[in-house]
Formats: sequence, structure tokens, C-alpha cells
Amino acid sequence: MCGLTGIYHYKDTERGIDEAVLRAATSVVSHRGPDDSGYFVAGPVGLGHRRLSIIDLSTGDQPIRDERGNTLIFNGEIYNYIELREVLRTLGHTFRTESDTEVVLAAYRQWGTDCQKHLNGMWAFAIWDPKERALFLSRDRIGEKPLYYSTHGDRFVFGSEIKCLLEAGVPGDADLSFLEVYLCLSYVPAPHTFFKHVRSLLPGHCLVVRPGEIREEKYWDLPELDEGAMRQDRDAIYEEFTSLLTDSVRIRMRSDVPFGAFLSGGLDSSCVVALMSEISAHPVETFTIGFDDKDFDERPLAEQVAKKFGANHHEATVQPDSFEESLARVVHHYDDPFGDSSAIPTGYVSAYARKHVKMVLTGDGGDEVLSGYTMYQGEKFTGRYQKLPGFMQKAIPAALSGPAALLRGGLRYKMNRAIKVTRASSLDFESRLIAKIAWGNEALVKEIVAPVAHDLVPIEDFVRDLMTPCTYRDPFYRLMYYNLKNSLPNDMLVKVDRMSMAHSLETRVPFLDHRLIELMAGVHKDIKMEGYERKSVLRNTIGKRLPPDLLKAPKKGFGVPLREWFKGRDFEQRLDRLRSWDGPVDGSVLGRLIDETTTGRKDYGNLIWMLFVAERWLSPAE
Repeated sequence: MCGLTGIYHYKDTERGIDEAVLRAATSVVSHRGPDDSGYFVAGPVGLGHRRLSIIDLSTGDQPIRDERGNTLIFNGEIYNYIELREVLRTLGHTFRTESDTEVVLAAYRQWGTDCQKHLNGMWAFAIWDPKERALFLSRDRIGEKPLYYSTHGDRFVFGSEIKCLLEAGVPGDADLSFLEVYLCLSYVPAPHTFFKHVRSLLPGHCLVVRPGEIREEKYWDLPELDEGAMRQDRDAIYEEFTSLLTDSVRIRMRSDVPFGAFLSGGLDSSCVVALMSEISAHPVETFTIGFDDKDFDERPLAEQVAKKFGANHHEATVQPDSFEESLARVVHHYDDPFGDSSAIPTGYVSAYARKHVKMVLTGDGGDEVLSGYTMYQGEKFTGRYQKLPGFMQKAIPAALSGPAALLRGGLRYKMNRAIKVTRASSLDFESRLIAKIAWGNEALVKEIVAPVAHDLVPIEDFVRDLMTPCTYRDPFYRLMYYNLKNSLPNDMLVKVDRMSMAHSLETRVPFLDHRLIELMAGVHKDIKMEGYERKSVLRNTIGKRLPPDLLKAPKKGFGVPLREWFKGRDFEQRLDRLRSWDGPVDGSVLGRLIDETTTGRKDYGNLIWMLFVAERWLSPAE
């Protein structure tokens, strides 16, 4: 795990590199690689690298060059590097190190840009090929590792974080056109950023930069599906899934430094720990972060899992008095506004784990790969509900509304949820999706940004453009496409990468092995979700090894009790500052949603957190 920076004067190849600028741009991501640094400068190209040593501690330094002069800087891990090295040896290649980095360089020498297709792992890398006078950059299939770039002026500048580009002189002019999208989703989706001159390379894509030319290509995508022939051979799927997940965990445990696992108390991370405990000859180091609010706390379940599998368990608690520190950390490390509040506990558990280990495995990606979010239950229901006659689809929500008004407590909540689901089921997929994914709701967001709405990309346009290439027809599979193409790489993986690397901790994600993604994409929804049971494939394979209480527990997610925090006296001054924000928002609407949250009438806690982040990001000097 490392930090990358590079500059290529691709429009003026006679212009040399200012090495001081390159070093400064590289040093700003020293947190991504505190162990070592390295630089390469040759005429119009310069490469900078910060290293976090995990594999081949003594001879894995970068940049690394081969006998042809090809030079590589690499961020990530190639998990099949041992097997790939043997293949390359049979093809005549020799190796002087034990690192996965040298394997990537040899793979490029053997297969050119097709080397990407042979790699199993997470990565962002750049290779300077002097013979071709080409800079080749690649990002992993699903987007675990970041790669930003700019073509401003006559330079091509890239880096692991946006701050690298800004330090190298790329103008930091803000582009607020995705403000509405941000306030709906909590993040800015790639390839866009909040900077006019900075873009994010899409997952599964690569760039080839030659003198005067930049070409972007897609080298991987989700498999094409024949929805009439989705796999339903249950036993074979279970066997193949178990084998692949076990192997995915095994190869991700390859390390020359101490490692452990994040353990949330949920199904996904618990299954990863179960498999690790079977593979490891030593007790697994597990790390859990909890809250005093029991509705958000999964520590008791995590403790059960750790005890069952003999783990060395560590746990701590997040407190609201850390708010300012957490906000400052999020604004600094994400560069773009990033409003997913679960970044707070992710930062805490990363800092906590780093005191003991240098690398962890996580359960991230399980909900996306296994279609495990509760939204999938809704989409499966919708597929059946929309087969009813139109008059019945309209009549059912109305019939439920009367009894719901007479109920109280949990029963009323469940009835209102049923009304909401049946009403949403009559909408088209994109409208239904927006209604579910927008924090607060999209109508409220549009009220907030009304003063600058004419300059913004509407959330409806973004979702429509995102879903246009999707050839899947069934809403269940369309939701799978959305999660794997958007929310996973732009939210979940960004959150974990920035907060773990802020503390120089490497995270590895077994569920995101591309073999598992390709397998599960082609599995029929009735196998993935038997009836309305979430993650049936995982529950009926690895999940059988877990404590029964965990399998029966409702899904919690990695949330933060923001509404309760914001009710406290300590937050009055902070909320007053937000009320008076002279930014691209309607202050009266902002004040209304703060009042409704602090009085307990509504819960806009996550939306307020997003606004806190945006305000601090847009007004850094105040």
C-alpha cells in the first residue's frame, strides 16, 4: 500500500521535470507510505513514490526498473503474484526480488497493457515505457485504490490523492456542479470531482499517455447477463462460492508483517474471520469499534464471534466529543467533500488497529457482491407487485393508510414502511432508486440548493446517465449494477481507503475478488435471496459456522448516532455556525432541518453532517 505521484510533459517533451515540485507533491501523501520514498526523473517524465512495506520488506523499493528501462510505481497488492511469477518464469522471465511489484513489471513486459487482465488484486500503477514514450496507468477492476489526474496546461499530472495534484500546481478552482448529487448521495461520483481541473480514473479503466495524446480504455466490466438463463444450480453454486471465498481469504493473508481483521459483528466480517481462523496457525487479531448507543453498537455480537474462533479481540468506543477532530480529518484526507458519516468509526477502528498491526482484512463488499442490502428485498417485492393490475397497485397503499393511523409504536412503523414500499413499487426504477438512496429526500435537497440550482447537475440526470449503459432489465439486477458501479467504488471503498491510509494501515477485501464478483453476478436472484432472506448463499455456507445469535440479528450497518449527538449542548455553537453559513444554500431551509432534527421531530442527522463537511470544505479559512 503506497502513495503515487507523477508528471509528464506530454505536450512539450523537451521540457524537463522540476524535481523539487515532484518531491513536494509526493510528500503530501507520506501517510500512505511512511516507510520509504523513491523518485525517477527522465526528461519530460517524473515519478514519485511513498512506500508502506507489506511484502518483500528488504528488496521491494520503488520505483522499480527492468532491463528495458520500463519503470513502475505501484500502489496496492497483487494477491496472485506467486502463481503469476511462476507462469512468467516458464515464459523466460527472471526475478531479482520477492515482491509483487516486480511481477507487475514483468507482466507488462510479457503482455503489454493486457497485463491488467492477468492480475488478481487491488491497484493503481503507472509504468513509463521509454521505447514507446508512453505512460501507462491502470486502476483495479472495482476501484479499491484511487487514481486522480489532470490535463491542465501542457502537463499530465496524476496522484493517489487530489492533494498531490494541487501541490504540483494544478489550480484548485472549485466545481460545484455536483453539489445536489453530493447532498443526495454523500459523495462525488467518479470520474467527477469538486475541482474543475481534476478527474478520477474510473475502475476497470486505464490510460495511455503519449506525446500530444491521451487515450482512455475500459479493460474490464461486469459480465453480460442472459436474465433468462441465470444460474440456479444451488449446490454447485454453494460449493464454488465457498471454494472461491476461502481462496480469496487465503491469498489475501499473504504478508510479511503482522495483520488482523476488522470485525463489526455483522455477517460478512464474521465469515471472513471464521475463514482466517481456519487458515491461520495463530489467533487472528480482531478489532471492533462501538457506540454507547445500543441501537448502533455491535460489540456484543463481535465478541461472540471472536470468542468462538479464538481471536485476540480488541474493542473501543467512539465518543461525540471527537466531532471536531473527526470533521477535520475527513476534510483533510478526502480532499473532495465526503459525507458518509461512517467515515468517523472507520477512522477510529483504523487508528486503533494500527497500534497492533499493519494490515487487516475486512468484510466490505459483501452486500454488493451478494445483493444483501435490504433494498434488494424491496426490489424483489417490486418485481412481483408490478405484476398486479394497476388499480390494485393504487388501492393497496390507500387501504393500508387507514389502519396505520390508528396504530402506535413498532406496529405503526412497520405499517408505514409497508405503505412506503407499495407506493414506491409503482414508480419506475430510477425514481424508486433516488427515493431510497437520497439522504433526507431529494425534494429537501433541491430546496437547500435552490439558490444555485441552475448551475447544478440534477440527481435525476446523474442516475439516468449512470444507468443508461445497463442492459439488465430486472430491477433486482439493475440495483446490483448500480451498487457495483457507483455506491461501492465511490462511497464504501473511498471511505475505507482514505481513513485506513490516513493511519498507514492496509485493508484487504476478500469479497471483492473479481472471480467472486463474476460468479455472483450470474446467479439467479432466488438463489441469492431465498424468499426474502438476505445473503442466502453466505448464510448457508460459511455462515453456518457462526454463532446463531448473529444469524438472527437485524442488519445495523456501520452508522453513527448523529441525531442524538446533535441534540447535545456541545453542538449548539457548531449548529449555529452552520445556520449562518453564507454558502450556495438556502439558509431558511437549512435552519428548518436543523430545528426539526434537534427537537426530535425528524432525523436529518446524516444530511446535517454532509452540510458540515461541505461548509468546512468550502470555507476552510474560517
